[in-house]
Amino acid sequence: MSIILQNILVIIVAAYMAWDNGTGNQITGNWPVIIGMIIGLIMGNISIGLAIGGTLQLMSLGVAAIGGSSIPEYGVATIVAVFIAIRTGASIGTAVAVGLPVGIFTLQLDVLIKIINNFFAHWSQKMLHEKKYAKIDAIFYLTIAVWMLKYVIPISLVVCFGTPIVKFILKVIPGWFTNGLTIAGGMLPVVGIGMLLRYMPVKKYFSFLIIGFVLAGYLKLPVLAIALIGLAATYETYRINSKKIDNANLANGTVVQSGECEGDDFDE
Repeated sequence: MSIILQNILVIIVAAYMAWDNGTGNQITGNWPVIIGMIIGLIMGNISIGLAIGGTLQLMSLGVAAIGGSSIPEYGVATIVAVFIAIRTGASIGTAVAVGLPVGIFTLQLDVLIKIINNFFAHWSQKMLHEKKYAKIDAIFYLTIAVWMLKYVIPISLVVCFGTPIVKFILKVIPGWFTNGLTIAGGMLPVVGIGMLLRYMPVKKYFSFLIIGFVLAGYLKLPVLAIALIGLAATYETYRINSKKIDNANLANGTVVQSGECEGDDFDE
């Protein structure tokens, strides 16, 4: 695949992220691991795409835009990091460290885009009062087009002008700094996991946390095997809890199908 075609497809993926999120399709879900796989496929190295996407996925755990708040766009950071790592040969840690500031830069664009779309919201409300529903649909898609700018602008700058600059930076920065970025890139996922555990019922299911640690730390099982064990434990917990709820309902007389039948017969 030619470099020009790769650049165009990368920008298209950035635009589709906004469409996917705005229309509610959620095919990619703006998840870094999915975005990383797609960009890796386009750039010809899926393994690097998955490695960077997985790293940024862990960093983003527990981070959510509640209400109108703005958060760094880890999907944008993933595109930039994968693009730089494959195009320039930079290490994963360095690529992630370069991609994150671009993702944080989208915070400023996010605020600007929301201010612009606030105008469209009032316009759409006016059309609703006038019962011009076709125009409401048009305004909705117009807001998505504006929302695409938040993704397309930074990605286009990196794709069109960023590679030479990144190569220059990688040559200038000393080795100890690059090693530090690599170490930081390996440590940052722990922050995401810590934030996720902060909002999960860890005390209630602490035994499962210990089991997972033993499986990963001592038995060295792969992530897929641990995930399957977790899935089995989740299903079993759900089955037991469902049975307890059913038994409690029976004891309280909330589920009495036979009694309902007898009542129907009595009414007749």
